[in-house]
Amino acid sequence: MLSPDVATPIIDSQDERVQDFASLVDADVRVDRRGVVIAEGVNVVERLIRSPYRVRAVVGVEAKLAALEPALAALDAPVYCLDKWTLSDLVGFRVTRGILASADRPPAVQPTELIAAGSRFVVLEAINDFENLGSVFRNAAAFGLDGILLDPRCADPLYRRSVRVSMGHIFGMPFAVLGDPWPESLSALGRAGVRVLAMTPRAEAAPLREVVVADKWAVMLGAEGPGLSPGALAAADEWVRIPMAEGVDSLNIATAGAVAFASLVR
Repeated sequence: MLSPDVATPIIDSQDERVQDFASLVDADVRVDRRGVVIAEGVNVVERLIRSPYRVRAVVGVEAKLAALEPALAALDAPVYCLDKWTLSDLVGFRVTRGILASADRPPAVQPTELIAAGSRFVVLEAINDFENLGSVFRNAAAFGLDGILLDPRCADPLYRRSVRVSMGHIFGMPFAVLGDPWPESLSALGRAGVRVLAMTPRAEAAPLREVVVADKWAVMLGAEGPGLSPGALAAADEWVRIPMAEGVDSLNIATAGAVAFASLVR
């Protein structure tokens, strides 16, 4: 049972206090109309609360709010309790996870600042699938990488679906955008002594198990289908491939990244 001191009841989906969560439909992806980050699910909301992100509000059904009561009681942000029908009406779809939180978008991190603070990175080129993007962040966190660098064409990692698939690990994984011109902006890694390993199924690429790991490295991954662009491949220090059975030439980007991370951090 949720303590009445923790959450304020809301009975109207049009209530101004919960408008951070109004109409969270996928069509909204191209319009950053609120400038907020949305987390869904108990585990993801809990990671958001523990992160440096400033939480704006939490909404949820009683049972899900009760699961996070100690964290919510200490939170310096309003918490609102809705029934499942009002919550679904508010967000615009059936909310099976039962709890959401909003947070302020943090200031952008400069690539040079991110690179200077670590030694193991992921570089992503033209990744526009939100679920793949979230999976890469989750895998990078799992293997202890220091940050993720995105090219200017990548999707927003802080979009709701990416956050959800990352299981909230996006909140703890620093990222920055390598600006235009691309791929010339990759030179920031070289100047910092980071060796860029381009993942490609090309036969002339070195098998992953034969790669000699440098002190500082970055795995570069391209979009499924086209893979890395010729310019990105040319800018890399080394091409690397994952040996596979005959007739299979590639893996899902997040899976390929996880295999590479596991091998290199070992």
